[in-house]
Amino acid sequence: MISVLFVCLGNICRSPSGEAVFRKMVQEAGLEDDFHIDSAGIIGWHAGQGADRRMKAHAIKRGYELTSISRAVTPKDLATFDYIIAMDDQNLADLHSLDVAASFRSKIFKMTDFCRECTHTVVPDPYYGGPQGFEEVLDILEDACAGLLERIKKDHELRA
Repeated sequence: MISVLFVCLGNICRSPSGEAVFRKMVQEAGLEDDFHIDSAGIIGWHAGQGADRRMKAHAIKRGYELTSISRAVTPKDLATFDYIIAMDDQNLADLHSLDVAASFRSKIFKMTDFCRECTHTVVPDPYYGGPQGFEEVLDILEDACAGLLERIKKDHELRA
């Protein structure tokens, strides 16, 4: 089983959206039995809560259901997951800080590393912006999640 963890600051906008977009792509590829997909936040401020209602509303328009419950990322996650995907540079730095012995650096990536067409270097946090910010997040995630799935299929010689 290939495990993928999406990480943002609070686990209520970007990482649950990454989880939902990627999950749908994996299902459409017929690979759901090969994956464990989850999301977490650097901080636990929203632990136990569902995704932001605005993010949910924008996602549902595109056919994505955000069902995850917010939780904080743990050092155990670094050991457990095969791919740990940070949404921005600060999330990436925070994940590296959790990896005290630098044992897991090879499996920590930035989401935009997998973009195929968009030129964004981070997935921006839409929390304090307007509706367009949530749409932009989904645009970036759709592109990057498709690239991530291609990478994983190649890494693990998956056929779908």
